[in-house]
Amino acid sequence: MRPSSPDDKPARAADLLARRLHEAGCRFAFGMPGGEVLTIVDALERAGIRFVLTRHENAAGFMAEGTWHRTGAPGILVATVGPGAANAANVVANAEQDRVPLILLTGCVDADEALTYTHQVFDHRALFQPIMRATFTLTAAGADIIADKALAIATGDRPGPVLIDVPIAVADTVVEAPLRSRHRPAAPTAPAEGEALATARAWLAEADRPVLVAGLDVLNHGATDALQRFAETHGVPVVTTYKAKGAIPEDHPLALGGAGLSPLADTILLPVLREADLIILAGYDPIEMRVGWRDTWDPDRQRVVEFAAAANRHYMHHATLGFVCDVGAGLEALGRGVAPRPATWPGGRVAEARARLRAAFASDGRWGPAAIVEAVRRVFPRDTVATVDSGAHRILMSQLWETCQPRGVLQSSGLCTMGCALPLAMGAQIADPDRPVVAFTGDAGLLMVLGELSTLAELALPVTVVVFVDACLSLIEMKQRSRQLPAAGVDFAQADFAAIARAFGGVGETVCDQAALEAALQAARGRRDRFTLIGAVIDRQAYDGKI
Repeated sequence: MRPSSPDDKPARAADLLARRLHEAGCRFAFGMPGGEVLTIVDALERAGIRFVLTRHENAAGFMAEGTWHRTGAPGILVATVGPGAANAANVVANAEQDRVPLILLTGCVDADEALTYTHQVFDHRALFQPIMRATFTLTAAGADIIADKALAIATGDRPGPVLIDVPIAVADTVVEAPLRSRHRPAAPTAPAEGEALATARAWLAEADRPVLVAGLDVLNHGATDALQRFAETHGVPVVTTYKAKGAIPEDHPLALGGAGLSPLADTILLPVLREADLIILAGYDPIEMRVGWRDTWDPDRQRVVEFAAAANRHYMHHATLGFVCDVGAGLEALGRGVAPRPATWPGGRVAEARARLRAAFASDGRWGPAAIVEAVRRVFPRDTVATVDSGAHRILMSQLWETCQPRGVLQSSGLCTMGCALPLAMGAQIADPDRPVVAFTGDAGLLMVLGELSTLAELALPVTVVVFVDACLSLIEMKQRSRQLPAAGVDFAQADFAAIARAFGGVGETVCDQAALEAALQAARGRRDRFTLIGAVIDRQAYDGKI
């Protein structure tokens, strides 16, 4: 019997694809349509997946990521043939390096047509293959299987992007066969009992100075509760990567905050790791870390136990004992049978490190980027979702912003691409409309995605956008000075962002001091019908000594 769509129209291959995405929990798709993807967009809407028009495919991909962080369902990006697909390359590379389950749906001309028709035509699969987990070309007979495979790969133990290239005629083909049985994901795997696990347990029982480094696979494996239970039971302080911030509440006495790109934070955290007599790596993916974290610990001198989603092929670090398994199951297995420890690290070493980290990045009340972050944290509630763009402000914010929930801070930490904060915030707000969302962005990053302010206004999203305005690529300028090079290619004209925000239909404010900032933030927090953009003007070189 021929399957039908919910509106009683015959089901097309695109409908089977869209239904499978809906079954996986997807409720939003983002992109810029072209003639080659009209059937895809129609099928998504028929299936109950809202298509959101954006101004650029790169921003659309980050919006899709923002929805994933709040819903757990893969993000969907739709791009038309040729330039639409090419525009998506950056956000696809970000999804690969930041471990984001992103389904990219591209339209393409039919194979026979492409034999002689060349306008806008190139091989989408060849373009994306190096930065994708998998690429598929949709077929009518295999639409449901391809959709299922794409979802299984995108949401695997280490998530990532998958391309489904959809020929125009295939999308419209009426499908005779019903949907087939679904792939059943395997149960989470735990480390095998044996000598290696017994040794790791003995090391945990003997450790007086243990420390745990948690990475984003703790979040991807849903292991945050297991992580906190393990840390509290065995008295193990926890350092997280930036993407894993909030895996343990950052106001917890065992939380040592985020690490990754800050040389200043490293002067405090790396000595703790070198003093440790047991290092536990839980879902730690070093793709987020700067070179200063390469070979930080010595597995020949220190005991290092790793629970990872994938085998070590990077050689950024090494472990004495390594287990490829579900991270939460690994921590539970390690602690099983080991007596609880009320406290470790004699002499208050962990509390001292926490205090030094707070003092190192605090503003001391002086106007500047640290004071701006502190003010937002004071005014906005504990469960606020914060997004942050790449640049000097991201390093500072990642150290200073305290979050108490997983995925409470969203950023591009593997690829470190600019232009992500605003669309990430938009996606998070669409998916979770009742939760406050604040986007921190540098002025250069915002200039890359200004068009999305019109999207923000059209969607009436109450996102608060805080812009650090110094008319400079500050992080690059700092690196130039550190190499005693003259400033070149880092300065640009200062824009009136408040006026731009008002022109797009939002509320715009320019602030230059603490009182004006707090007043603007208080007003923004109470506003639910439109976005607020606050341009916070800071001095050039305001980040010196602070990151």
